[in-house]
Amino acid sequence: MKILLTGANGYIGMRILPQLLEMGHEIVCAVRDETRLSVDKETRQQIEVIEIDFLEEPKENVVPQDIDAAYFLIHSMSSSTQDFDEMEAKTAENFNKYVAETQIKQVIYLSGIVNDNNLSKHLQSRKNVEDILYQGDFNLTVLRAGIIVGSGSSSFEIIRDLCEKLPVMITPKWVLTKTQPIAIRDVIAFLTGVLGNEKTYNDSFDIAGPNVLTYKEMLHKYAEVRGFKNWIWTVPVMTPKLSSYWLYFVTSTSYKLALNLVDSMKIEVVAKDTRLQDILGITPHTYKEAIDLAFKKIEQNLVVSSWKDSMISGRFVDNLEKHIQVPKYGILKDYKQLKISNPEEVLERIWSIGGETGWYYGNWLWKIRGFMDKLFGGVGLRRGRTHAHKIFAGDSLDFWRVLLADKKAKRLLLFAEMKLPGEAWLEFKIDENNVLHQTATFRPRGLRGRLYWYSIVPFHYFIFGGMIKNIADQKNANQ
Repeated sequence: MKILLTGANGYIGMRILPQLLEMGHEIVCAVRDETRLSVDKETRQQIEVIEIDFLEEPKENVVPQDIDAAYFLIHSMSSSTQDFDEMEAKTAENFNKYVAETQIKQVIYLSGIVNDNNLSKHLQSRKNVEDILYQGDFNLTVLRAGIIVGSGSSSFEIIRDLCEKLPVMITPKWVLTKTQPIAIRDVIAFLTGVLGNEKTYNDSFDIAGPNVLTYKEMLHKYAEVRGFKNWIWTVPVMTPKLSSYWLYFVTSTSYKLALNLVDSMKIEVVAKDTRLQDILGITPHTYKEAIDLAFKKIEQNLVVSSWKDSMISGRFVDNLEKHIQVPKYGILKDYKQLKISNPEEVLERIWSIGGETGWYYGNWLWKIRGFMDKLFGGVGLRRGRTHAHKIFAGDSLDFWRVLLADKKAKRLLLFAEMKLPGEAWLEFKIDENNVLHQTATFRPRGLRGRLYWYSIVPFHYFIFGGMIKNIADQKNANQ
């Protein structure tokens, strides 16, 4: 079967892609920017990639005519606090236009549970997208999911941050709202199970795990699984905006996502429909089992995808290719080089930079810079990295975005997503003479940008000097 996979570089898209390939399907991945599809070369050779921005007016002859089915996995909740519902509606309308001239038989849409009488803006938008997709000339299957729990999911990472960092919590009253979480493994099983299944055509199904829990109970059970105890008190006076700031500063979530999540957390998300479990013969995992499965992936460094790698987790809005050419004029630069004798070992250290590994020198200074970035509305350091030793173009890396990761050419190029009065690049390259080049480039925005750069030059002297030495030296790198 030939399948169009929209949102292919998203959290769900990256999880379902290998499953569909394993099932023997022919996959066409639809992404806004082909350069940041985070798959290895072997996977890339098995798929077809097309560039589509579903917010723009459809172009002719982009989607192959012989498409049999499609997954609609496009959401905009994290990209805006105001008009994400209009954006989601627009993408659905344009999607219908794109596939109108194909032979498509089925579209599968992952939505949210919408059983409460008073829906949040987020859930109302999901329901509206369903209505738009039902107008398309194809058989629609809608899966309405509860909170998704899995390594790298936004819900799991928020719960993890809260519990691991705050054993004692003063929380908003929305933590008493009931929800029904589902393991990512079960979501993928349902999504693949309905493919081509005529019993699921033109119908909507709730999918959820077996446990109905309040958010407070979810936090307690997480702590129980992890082997510690936490204490949670609720207060009625915390406003939605204050709640959003609380999530933003304590967890790795962006402020836009936090604000929209808080709005949704006031609404009960409980399934009323278990028909699909019977049709497909699937028994969902419990919440505790979902947490266990997530940590097994984390401990084995097998996290396939993370919401943090999405462009909307930071402030990056442009095509990656626009920034790959580092400017040469009107810039300020810190350049260092060092002769090395062990290029392969050094390359591995470069490819492991950031996240839990850190930045090889002055990590406490990097943490202070990350905290300051958070104070000014930036992403901070909490995003970390998805893979311990793998890097793909488009990945988030603390408060950087990976522009280029070419291991064969021994070059890594990063672009800063922190709040800056200008634009910043950080590049590592090992040349054919085994010389390690480390270049920090800054293109200032006016006088304020230049004052910013010169004010931190003394810190750069120590940080960048120490960093290149420790990257080059195994003994120092391990300190």
